[in-house]
Amino acid sequence: MKKALALAALAALFVATATAQGKSLVVYFSHTGEQYGVGNVTEGNTAVIAKMIAEKAGADIFEIVPEKDYPKVYRECTDVAKKEQNDKARPAYKGDIDTAGYDTVFIGYPIWWGDLPMVVYTFLEKHDLGGKTLVPFCTHEGSGVSGTDRKIGALYKGATVKSALALRGSVAQNKRSEARSAVDKWYAGLGL
Repeated sequence: MKKALALAALAALFVATATAQGKSLVVYFSHTGEQYGVGNVTEGNTAVIAKMIAEKAGADIFEIVPEKDYPKVYRECTDVAKKEQNDKARPAYKGDIDTAGYDTVFIGYPIWWGDLPMVVYTFLEKHDLGGKTLVPFCTHEGSGVSGTDRKIGALYKGATVKSALALRGSVAQNKRSEARSAVDKWYAGLGL
């Protein structure tokens, strides 16, 4: 009987803690195929980091998958990405998720031409994330976050934008323990 009461008390404490912290969601776009400085990959650089964050945060996860695949060859992909950026395109993506029930939304993407991929803008412009805590993270090969955290914050009045994580894709792919340490350190500093 005492054991059952103790387990019930622990379960109630867990539920109370989870409710106080709110629900978290990791939304990300990642690209497979030929990657600069990495080679051909079957799991994108950003996907690797997104999964680490979701595990760390106990968050749900949603991958933004474009309706039309980006080319697998690096140079061809960068040409398409640059054209989309110049055209301010908003490519369609498959499926969707209701973000209303989440208090914290982690938003992940590779840096393409110093910006978010246009398909990420499609997702962001479709969802009202105002009033939520937004936590950007990205992979890159030298450009860092490129001010994308400010661009995300500018889309939503009343949102709290936390410090972004910017990790090299080559670290995400080839130095997983180093990537996990960086995620752990960054997450601890978010105060979530």
